[in-house]
Amino acid sequence: MRASDRAYTALRDDIVQWRLQPGTLLAEVEQAERLGVSRTPLREALGRLAAEGLTTAAGGRGVVVTDISLEDIDELFELRETLEGKAAALAAQRGDAGTFRTLEADFRAAPSLISNSAPALEDYYLLVERLDSALDTAISNSYLAQAMRSLRVHLVRIRRMAADDAARLTAAAAEHAAIAEAIAIGNPGLAQAATTLHLHRSLSHIKATHTPR
Repeated sequence: MRASDRAYTALRDDIVQWRLQPGTLLAEVEQAERLGVSRTPLREALGRLAAEGLTTAAGGRGVVVTDISLEDIDELFELRETLEGKAAALAAQRGDAGTFRTLEADFRAAPSLISNSAPALEDYYLLVERLDSALDTAISNSYLAQAMRSLRVHLVRIRRMAADDAARLTAAAAEHAAIAEAIAIGNPGLAQAATTLHLHRSLSHIKATHTPR
């Protein structure tokens, strides 16, 4: 892996997982030393992060990690509803029914993960990633899949903003199961409606629990 790719991946993961908090100054010398790269690949990595909206220039101070406001969250979910609703409808038309039947069953069993330890909870998030990956494959549209992958970076940041809420995650698992079921039975309208319902409930929860930083 190229040095710039290593630096980009490490910084992106640190930002997404909140190890680098919003407003953190990413000083070139310090970050290059921390990541074991020279300043040229670091600058390339910072440029990629800026293009994704994860960092921004802060006047003469340098580059800082961007914040996420409630306004940002509203805008992200507007785009998410458009992209993911269309993707679910396409998946219902083009996807493999067996794949989504399996995902439905796994989401029905997910409460056992949610109510357990932190490692088990990570297994739940891996299940969500499996659904995302299945959707990307099923839609057979590389442009739409790429747009959704770019958006998910910000969605993971949002998910990490607050402590995991078992009640909400349990409800979300049932909503994901409904999406997978609608896709499995080949009903585009139902798949899109189930996706819209899930997103509206997720947004309401985030806005009700989010404390501005």
